[in-house]
Amino acid sequence: MTIDSIKNGIVIDHIAAGKAMELYNILGLGKLDCSVAILKNVTSGKLGKKDIIKIDTNLDLDLDVIGYVDPNITVNMIQDGKRVEKRQLKLPERVTNVIRCKNPRCITSVEQELPQVFKLTDREKRIYRCLYCETQAGK
Repeated sequence: MTIDSIKNGIVIDHIAAGKAMELYNILGLGKLDCSVAILKNVTSGKLGKKDIIKIDTNLDLDLDVIGYVDPNITVNMIQDGKRVEKRQLKLPERVTNVIRCKNPRCITSVEQELPQVFKLTDREKRIYRCLYCETQAGK
């Protein structure tokens, strides 16, 4: 199988195997009017297997969302066929409108227009809690 290199765009690399579609959906990449390649279960010396997403255009990605899905992901910016920037990600302190609070008594269940905000409460265990009711987010 041959996937061409991109001239100008973004390569999201080192995605944990099986997580590319989740990231694709969360980022809304299906709405883009450009080529988007998803490579699943690519052999990796570091991870064993990994996923990769190639986007054939430059756009502003929410790096916090990507870091929430997997903080080990790297985002490579490509110009004229060469990598011009490599960004290492980390778990974000807050994520907004990525996950929904599962507590039926939370204010966000009643007030639908409120943003779904979760804060990182345990970096080691990757635990996020609702800003409004402190309910732990489920993965």
